[in-house]
Amino acid sequence: MKLSQIIIFIIVAASLSFVGVLAVDKKNQRRSDEQIINNLLLNMTQLEKIGQMVLVDKNAIEPEGVTRKLIGGVMSGGGGNPEKNTPGDWHQMVAAYKNAALKWRLAIPILYGVDAVHGNGNVYGAVIFPHNIGLGATRNASLIEDIGKATAEEVKATGANWNFAPVLSIPMDFRWGRVYECFSTNQDVVAELGTGYINGLRSQGVLATAKHFIGEGTESWGTSNDYKLDQGEITMSIEDLRGTQLKPFQAAIMAGSMSIMISRSSFNGKKISADKYLLTDLLKNELGFKGFLVSDWGAIDQIRGDYYQDIVTSINAGMDMVMLPTDYDLFIDKISVAIDKGDIRQERIDDAVTRILRAKISIGLFDDAVDSSELVNNIGSIKHREVARQAVRESLVLLKNEKEALPIRNQKRILIVGRAANDIGMQAGGWTIEWQGGHGDTTPGTSILEAFKNEFKDSEVIYDPMATGKESIKAEVGVVVVGEQPYAEGVGDRERLLLSPEDLKRIQTAKKNSDKVVLVVLAGRPLIIREVLNDVDAAVMAWLPGTEGAGITDVLSGKYNFSGKLPLSWPKTMEQVEKKDTRDPLFEFGFGLSYHN
Repeated sequence: MKLSQIIIFIIVAASLSFVGVLAVDKKNQRRSDEQIINNLLLNMTQLEKIGQMVLVDKNAIEPEGVTRKLIGGVMSGGGGNPEKNTPGDWHQMVAAYKNAALKWRLAIPILYGVDAVHGNGNVYGAVIFPHNIGLGATRNASLIEDIGKATAEEVKATGANWNFAPVLSIPMDFRWGRVYECFSTNQDVVAELGTGYINGLRSQGVLATAKHFIGEGTESWGTSNDYKLDQGEITMSIEDLRGTQLKPFQAAIMAGSMSIMISRSSFNGKKISADKYLLTDLLKNELGFKGFLVSDWGAIDQIRGDYYQDIVTSINAGMDMVMLPTDYDLFIDKISVAIDKGDIRQERIDDAVTRILRAKISIGLFDDAVDSSELVNNIGSIKHREVARQAVRESLVLLKNEKEALPIRNQKRILIVGRAANDIGMQAGGWTIEWQGGHGDTTPGTSILEAFKNEFKDSEVIYDPMATGKESIKAEVGVVVVGEQPYAEGVGDRERLLLSPEDLKRIQTAKKNSDKVVLVVLAGRPLIIREVLNDVDAAVMAWLPGTEGAGITDVLSGKYNFSGKLPLSWPKTMEQVEKKDTRDPLFEFGFGLSYHN
């Protein structure tokens, strides 16, 4: 036998022997997780290790590419659904990628990630929960845990196992397009509710992602290259950053979150994805984070340098997995050269892969797989819709109630004004079916108009979506629904947080044709409504409630009382917003009336 044949024989025998040992370990639990990880590392080639560090969008790779390139993670970005958006087609699509990973030598399972930020929103028919800012008004960590659990069940039903949530940022500039993804401006509230959500995901074996580390929502207006604020420049001392932004991430680590996504913003002139102090010294060494750090969409490209140096800088700073929406081949080539040249040390690569494998083990990916196709019926289940309806009820904040406008009893005639009253897309906002969301019946649910018709069967419910006022209508109660158009991320960065002229007209139409006027606001952040409040008898902040509009009429009818409390201070003027001035607000943090006030 030739020497080359002997070497190949020894390598194959060692691999087969290792895989056999791993199988025994999984069955009999004879070895610790860390021993399994160490054995895997000893048997992995450099390319296999690099593959574990790669996260690719499914639109950029076929399943066979996962096998060929030894990829460690695949994702569906916003709107990243199969051609036919059904739960069954989702499961079939994800399964193809998962099975492809098991075809290579060591058969390490992949992570499949989704942005299920308020329910598994990419999937048609999934339950869409209120966005986080509404959940922040509930102050109910137990409910948030139930939402995390329900979301995880609907994520697992598609075969996915990784959720890019929750957002733990502290939004101080309400012009930011991601305010609604945040629970509150109060660190303690964010830490408590974020922990509840993470516990819910983990209870079902879905990997949680605390994001986006750190300081998002405090950027300076006009400092973003692509938008106005999102991914812009954070300017403050490290002491202020730690004191005002760190607590929720500390809580997430304590809760067992094994994935943290790093912000694309800059801190004092340096991209956070390139900041070794924040990523390694603070997160990993000081806070003892044992999971892995993942970059956001295309973040490495934003570091100031050529692509090769950007990779070297970010990986050496502590980035473990890199989200590569498209050109993963180039990344693999460049990082291979960097390792060979010694620009990235082998110890750093081994640390990154160890952390990724540890996270995979933490959610049971190496255990005997359960056929998740049996879970498809969980998507859009009555049980989950009831949880969402409760969340809507508890998130509503009563801002004003005069002339006993609320609760609404069975009246002879109820006038509903505003397009938003019959628009599931506006109720749900961004990250629903499509990245930016959409209008109309984007996914099954109950609109506010339908909820009124179901609740007040003995009343004549008249709908005037465009506030034409053509008919001579005189209703005992007019409910006018106004709000923001759907948006997500930096696309939602908005300089003026004012109601549109169309919405102002709708309010006047309701006032003209109704004895009492109830204003319902659908928005992901506070809008400037001080003047408008003079024209209505009652005002309710409904946030972005999702698919279960009946939760709104549950409370407006008096079946349930208002319990929501503002998770932020509501500004009077745009000047206060621009200066991030929380003094003398229109409504204080924690404000919220009830029927007993």
